[in-house]
Amino acid sequence: QIPFSTNHSVDNPLSIYAATKRSNELMSQSYANLFGIQMIGLRFFTVYGPWGRPDMAIWKFTESILSNKKINVYNNGRMKRDFTYIDDIVRGIISAIDYQFNKKTKIKHKIYNLGNNRPISILKMIGIIEKATGIKAKKKFLSMQPGDVKETFADIDKSKEDLKFNPSIKLEEGIKAFVDWYKLYY
Repeated sequence: QIPFSTNHSVDNPLSIYAATKRSNELMSQSYANLFGIQMIGLRFFTVYGPWGRPDMAIWKFTESILSNKKINVYNNGRMKRDFTYIDDIVRGIISAIDYQFNKKTKIKHKIYNLGNNRPISILKMIGIIEKATGIKAKKKFLSMQPGDVKETFADIDKSKEDLKFNPSIKLEEGIKAFVDWYKLYY
């Protein structure tokens, strides 16, 4: 169900990755119940930026485009992702810490989404990388991978209300910053 809400049931994961994320949330809830430890869980949505993960699409596509290699575009590029720039995620983490340790806040266990709340198609994201690099991508269109989802989209209403989370970095700005960093570093 889109957008992904923390109120939705996520007890039937499609991938090992999703199962490990959910098991972590359940373990933290058990610790909160058993030992009275206040816990906040954060669900991140497609985090990218300088010093990011080299297995993520923006990194892999940038690296391949700059190296004049083909990029694999799954589901013919018809997927969407809720790309969230690292600076917005860091602000969200700090807000969650401040919220959790505020003396007036009485929480036991809560989960929040930290996402950009604006899903973008993979093809549009590739176009933004092309513009930032000045190079046209060589695309190899492939079918959907098993266990993947067609769209990620964070419902951040609770995060906005409780954590005052308000992502502000647009994808064009974030990708340009990433490409600039990548060129400088590599």
